[in-house]
Parts: sequence; C-alpha cells; structure tokens
Amino acid sequence: MYSPRKRLFRFNFHLCLLLLSHFGSEAFFCSLRHTSASFLRLNDSIDSKSSTTSNESHQENAGRQKKEKLSRPERKALERQKKQSKKMTDRRNKAKSKYNLHSTAVSELSQESTADDVLKAIKRAQNLHDHHDLKVIADFLIDECDVGFAYGYRGSLLARLAVAALHFNNQDVARRAIAIRRLEYRSSMMPLESAAIIRGLLRSKNATEAMEILHDELALPLEGTRMNATENKDKVKQRALSLGSIASRFFYEGEPSKAVLACKMLVQMGPIVRESKFASGELVMPWLRIIQGAAQCESKRRDGTIRAEDDDLPCNLIYAVLGAMTTFPSENDNRVFEALSNSLVRRVLFVTGAVEMAGCPKPDRGEAVFIGRSNVGKSSLVNMVTNRKSLAYTSKRPGKTQQFNFFAVNDKPGKEKEVKYGDEIKGEPDRDTFYIVDLPGFGFAKVPEQQRKEWADFMTEYLAKRKTLKVVFHLVDGRHGPIDEDATIMRRVGESLPKNIAYVVVLTKADKNEKGISKTKTGRVSIDVMNSVRETMRANKVGNAPVIVTSAETKLGRDDIWRYLRLAAEA
Repeated sequence: MYSPRKRLFRFNFHLCLLLLSHFGSEAFFCSLRHTSASFLRLNDSIDSKSSTTSNESHQENAGRQKKEKLSRPERKALERQKKQSKKMTDRRNKAKSKYNLHSTAVSELSQESTADDVLKAIKRAQNLHDHHDLKVIADFLIDECDVGFAYGYRGSLLARLAVAALHFNNQDVARRAIAIRRLEYRSSMMPLESAAIIRGLLRSKNATEAMEILHDELALPLEGTRMNATENKDKVKQRALSLGSIASRFFYEGEPSKAVLACKMLVQMGPIVRESKFASGELVMPWLRIIQGAAQCESKRRDGTIRAEDDDLPCNLIYAVLGAMTTFPSENDNRVFEALSNSLVRRVLFVTGAVEMAGCPKPDRGEAVFIGRSNVGKSSLVNMVTNRKSLAYTSKRPGKTQQFNFFAVNDKPGKEKEVKYGDEIKGEPDRDTFYIVDLPGFGFAKVPEQQRKEWADFMTEYLAKRKTLKVVFHLVDGRHGPIDEDATIMRRVGESLPKNIAYVVVLTKADKNEKGISKTKTGRVSIDVMNSVRETMRANKVGNAPVIVTSAETKLGRDDIWRYLRLAAEA
C-alpha cells in the first residue's frame, strides 16, 4: 500500500503527462504549480499530526516516569484527595434529596424505598432517640406516600410510627399516624398493632384515647361467630392483654375506679376466652403485674394517700383482680398465687380457741369455717390458702385439732400484743378483716364419745346461731369420696345452716390420684368419686352446693377457695 504522499504524487504526475499531451506546455505548467501547492499542504498536515502524536507519546512517557517516581506518602496523599473529592460529590447529590436520614443503613427515603427500609429507619430512630429522623420519616409516610406504597404495608408502618412517636411523647405525629391508619386502612388493621398502640398511649398517659381504640379496633366479635376462628381468636387475645395493661396502668397510677372497671370488663370476657379454646401458653395474662399494681394501690388507699370516692369498690382491690382471674382458664402459677395470698393475707394470728359459744370472739367481722373429718387435710388447706407454713398445726395423727380455732386475718397491727398480754392497742382493723375458723375433725379422732358428741352439738349451734358466719367449707377426701361422717355433716348443714350462708364442698388430696405431678397434671378426681359426692349431697338436701377440687401439694384450687373467702372479707 502506498502512503498518502506517494499516492498524491503519482496522481499529479499522471495528470501532468495527460495535460502535456493534450493541451500543450502552458496548461502543463499551471497544473504543475497547483500540484506542488497541494503536495506542500498535505506534507505540512502529515508533519503536524506526526508531531502531535510524538508529543503525546512523550508526555505519556514523562507522566509514567513521573508517577513511578512518586513516593509512598505522595501516592497516599493523592488517594486521599480523590476520596475527599468523591465524598463532596456524594454530599452534593444527597443534598438534592428531600428525605435524608442520619442512618448509614438507610440514608434516605424515596418512592423506591421498601417497607423493610422504612421499618429499619423507624426502629433506629426509636432506639437512638433520633428526633430528626422521626420527623423525616413521619413527613415521608404521611405526606409523601400514597395508599399503595410498599404494596399496601403503609398501614402497618403508620402503626409502627405511632408507637415510636408515643415513645418520644410526640403526640402530634402519633395522632396523625393513627388517624390516617384508621381512615385509609381500617379493613386491614391487625389486632397486634392496635394492642401496641394502646400500650404506647398508656405509657404516655393517654388512657382515654387508649380506651377509644380498644372499643373501636378491638371490639368483641359479634354473637354467633366462631370464637375459635383465627381472626377472632387474635382479636380476643389482644383485647384481653390490652385490658390487662389498662388495669395495671390505672392501679399503678392510683386510679382504682378505672382499674376495677377494666377488671370487670375482663370478667365479661372470661366466657368468650374459654369458648375460644386457647392452647396452653397461647394466652398468658399479666396477672402478676396486675396484682402487684393492685396491692400497691390498695396500700395507698389504706394509709389515705389515695382517696377513692367510689362506693362500688371492693374492700380490697385484689378481689377485683381475683374476680377476673377466676373467669379465665386457671394457669396455677405459684408466683401469681403467692402474690395474691400475700396481698389478701397481710397479717394473721391465732386469737382464741373455743369449745362453746361463750368462748367465741366478738362477732364484729365475717367468718369462714373449715370443717371435715379427721385427717382430711384441713390444716394443710388453711396453710395453703393463707400462704403460711404453720398457721394451722398439721399432724399425721388424726384429731390434733381439739377446739374451734379462730384466726384473725388483717386485724389491726399489734393485735397479737392485745391477745397475749392484754395491752390496749389503738387503731382499727383493715376493711378486709375476717376470721378463719378451723373446726375439730370427726371420725378418726381418738377422743371419747362424749367429747365427740359435744363437738357435734357445738357445731350445730354455731352453724345455726353465728350471725357473722358467711361461708362453710366442707372438706372431703378426694381419693375415697364421702363416708358416713361426711354424710352426717351434710345432714346437719342441710338442717341448720341458714340459706344466706354459702356451703362449699372441697375435695382434697387430688394430687394423690395422679401418677406423675406436673404443671399440666396438678390433680384430679375420679368419676366414681364425683358421682358419689353428688349422690350424698342430694340425699342430704345440699345438692346445689358447688364442688371444688383442691390439692395442698400442687396448690390446685386456690383461686376458687379465695372466691368464696371474699364473702367473709366483705361482710
């Protein structure tokens, strides 16, 4: 291939020959001058390009040599300069965005952001108390996003935003988020989210708004619907837990009337909870926290710190919690019932023993009687109910109780000095004071027949004439069922006990019927024993009396016993 210079030269040479042969010497010389000029211009152009290429190659080689000659500190300085320049560029680009965050994981929010991005940003803002990020997220979710943002998960994000705002006590953002959620996402609101908002409102002392959300978003399912359906079960569960939180919060804040109202609402829910058939551990109510709050509120109520003008309050606020507990499936939690017993029995002491009516203490409070044949477990049951180890003496030898033993519950402080030494102690008993009366056993007691007859006559007279008697617990051995002595007691009760006094049959030692005791196996009574009990009761005209299954070993039946002891405390 010829170079451009040679091709031009050959072309002009052949042109000159052609012109010389056809047009003569004058045209030949004119063409020759034109060819020479063109040749010179092409030559200059080629030389210029060659020079430029040579210079660029020289500069590149010089730059390469210069770069190779840079020391390590100089190279590092150059790298830092490039990084700084990149950061400045990123900052300028970020400043163009409207919803910038402090977070490094989610630095900004846009329409391309996912629900997970927004949730991460909310959690970080709440955990780090970042008010700036919370405001930016609120502006983005409330003002920027439409109904379909994040495939419809905007409603859940608004609920989470409301909880975070309440954590900051930012009422304005919380109210805006709650209002939009209820307006635009009512059909997709989840009970769990509503319960979280209620707890947030309670923490920020907005109990009125919490109750509004409870009635609106966690209303009970309509009658006739299947309570054990997943949707209804979830709503029932979250409503029960929310009511528990409301009761606890009101107790701790010293508002017993509102707390008792919440407990009454729990009582109404009890049958619905049972109908929903929750599995074990599926609905765990915060009974311990509620009891502790009620005990604290009751203590302030006794010393006058809290003045409750509501006459409908129980003598002890714990009884309102107990009423709710007994309507729910029993969890038989030892910690819960120890707190319950300690709150209901703050002081208890032996007052006197009587063998006749004249020896009984002054009838100035309600009385609850425990009666049964010897070795049926009366003393153990009394100790279990009061959460005491040796209040009533227990023995393997039948007939250890030889008199009517009166124990004063919640009497005035220092009462024991008055009983032992005759000192005059100022003060009044608490509102919920009452007597627990442990009667001597019949049947196996090794006592003379005359003494046994005196006990029986005393019992008949006591049941018929004691005006402050409110409840009689008749203990029957749950292993064997009623014997002749039990039938005799039932007959005496049926003949002499006034109708306004509660009579309760208590089957003891239910744990002895279980081969292995556990949390789920706390005791039972065989069908034959239960049928025998009912037949004996009907034969002695006490067939409508309630029957309670108990065990002093596993603490089974404590809540049911206290439900009837309340009658004596409120007398």
